[in-house]
Amino acid sequence: MARSSYHHGNLRQALVEATVQLIEEKGPQAFTLAEAARQAGVSAAAPYRHFAGRDELLEEVARQGFEEFADRLEAAFADGRPTALTAFLHMGKAYLAFAAERRGSYIAMFESGISITGNSGLTQAADRARGVLVRGAEELFRNATGGQRPPAWMVADHIWAMSHGVVELFSRGKPGGRSPISPEDMLESGALIYLRGLGVISA
Repeated sequence: MARSSYHHGNLRQALVEATVQLIEEKGPQAFTLAEAARQAGVSAAAPYRHFAGRDELLEEVARQGFEEFADRLEAAFADGRPTALTAFLHMGKAYLAFAAERRGSYIAMFESGISITGNSGLTQAADRARGVLVRGAEELFRNATGGQRPPAWMVADHIWAMSHGVVELFSRGKPGGRSPISPEDMLESGALIYLRGLGVISA
């Protein structure tokens, strides 16, 4: 990131983008605020104009990540229509694509050890992303008939956990790389088995 970014008033965002890159290279806990400043092309003292410390910078990276994540889920759900099931499965693909394409942001969101509940902006962004999955589950239930089912928020959390598990299985050289099934196919088949078990879709 060029030093001129700071002079144009973009220091805060320059630091966020520098941190995303450092996370990808070193992990969420293996860099300092001074390194983020150096990556952004500013002095070691400059970040303190916007962030109290490294954790606050990580929280902003995660907040922006959740906002983009929610945008992608919403777009995938809209693009996946006309059926609620297709739209719901499209969100699963969007989840995996985000994890692969925005790896630094994803790690900050889920693997950095920061407290989501300790930052109101971060909490709102995370809740927005989860809310898209909840609305997707509600749409599935609206067209289903008969049977007792868990609440939509629980189904959303189950699918979220399944998606996160597939990401962890296949990311960064982990064992899933030896699977003959792609991450997308594994997530879709798992989601379909789960939804059939709930009676949301027919066998």
